Amino acid sequence: MEYVYAALILNESGEEINEDNVTAVLEAAGVDVTESRVKALIAALEDVDIDEAVEEAAVPATTGGAAAPAADDEDEADEGGDEDADEEEAADEGGDDEDEEASGEGLGDLFG
Repeated sequence: MEYVYAALILNESGEEINEDNVTAVLEAAGVDVTESRVKALIAALEDVDIDEAVEEAAVPATTGGAAAPAADDEDEADEGGDEDADEEEAADEGGDDEDEEASGEGLGDLFG
């Protein structure tokens, strides 16, 4: 990944992305540079417009899950006295702790 970062740094600073410059950036960062990886990176980036690629990657996805309910919908649900909906919400709230714990399993191994 540091090879790609080196190319991004060179691009951002307006320097040419070539083997010598990528190697210099990596060595300055203390990376043990592998010449074949540098050559592969340069070859892979030959026809790539890095600014365009970064811009496209930075755009959040516009498709996905349902939108949050509007405030009016919540008010109507409260006025309607829908007890089943209230029970479901309470059940959902109780399960959040288990989901949060499960999603965080193993994170301590990353830093330990």
